[in-house]
Amino acid sequence: MEFKDYYKTLGLQRGASDDEVRKAYRKLARKYHPDVSKEADAQVKMRDVNEAKDVLGDKEKRAAYDALADRVAKGGNADGSFQPPPGWDEGFEFHRGPGQGPADHAEFSEFFSSVFGRGEHRGAQSRKYRARGEDQHAAIEISIEDSLKGAERDITLRALESDATGKPAIVSHTLRVKIPAGVHPGQFIRLSGHGLPGEGGESAGDLYLEVRIAPHALYRVEGSDLYMTLPVTPTEAALGAQVQVPTPTGGVVEVTVPPSARSGLKLRLKDRGLPGKPPGHLYLLLDIALPPADTDAARKAYEQLAQAAPFNPRRHLGVGGA
Repeated sequence: MEFKDYYKTLGLQRGASDDEVRKAYRKLARKYHPDVSKEADAQVKMRDVNEAKDVLGDKEKRAAYDALADRVAKGGNADGSFQPPPGWDEGFEFHRGPGQGPADHAEFSEFFSSVFGRGEHRGAQSRKYRARGEDQHAAIEISIEDSLKGAERDITLRALESDATGKPAIVSHTLRVKIPAGVHPGQFIRLSGHGLPGEGGESAGDLYLEVRIAPHALYRVEGSDLYMTLPVTPTEAALGAQVQVPTPTGGVVEVTVPPSARSGLKLRLKDRGLPGKPPGHLYLLLDIALPPADTDAARKAYEQLAQAAPFNPRRHLGVGGA
């Protein structure tokens, strides 16, 4: 049996603070938990990470572990093997009484079981580590239509569960997620109890799904507002016009383009964005689309326009004609 360096397991230096231990544990738990990890040895690494958190996150255990590590460093076995010396845990809270053997739980390594194994604490019952499971975060991509109307989507999760013999195994299951109407990018949908499992019988954490909106052919999302580019002809922009515009819910409305409109002018359709309290708006960004000069008649019309309405769009640059 080899001595386990729990500081190395968490990527920490000896003397790391309690906060550093917690942060390192959360980071590695997200990496190696079977729900998210695809590594072949993720289960073993997750076990080692849990053990390291159990030891380094407990004041008494950490003090005893540090003392034991010092003894090993001074006089370890020549072949590199390790056995805890008799009476090494005297004076610590988790001290095992005479005749009490190590824990034989499958979820513990041989090292952990031999050093911090099963046994009664002084005046207390067995102190198996207890903690609520860590929350997990993932992303879910939905369409604008899903956000507008609400929807239900199936997602597949992987979880570590025990089979009939008590052996841990990775099990996939499908979960139906309800997407509320009006949810917008950056918001989270919470799935209670679908995070990392708890320790010592405590409840599992929650799974938070960060909402992302898939690109749309017509609209883009900013918060609860929607934006759409609205092409207009030079005549419509110059003289003003009534033009039809499709709305995100499938209807069509008529919009007034004011005379002398310029590209980039923003028109607002109130409460036509994502639903909510308050609802978002739909903004139309005007884009003047020029007819192609691909026929004699079109070229002649452009020439006549240039003569009838001379215009220099570069005057503010100090160049060009009159």
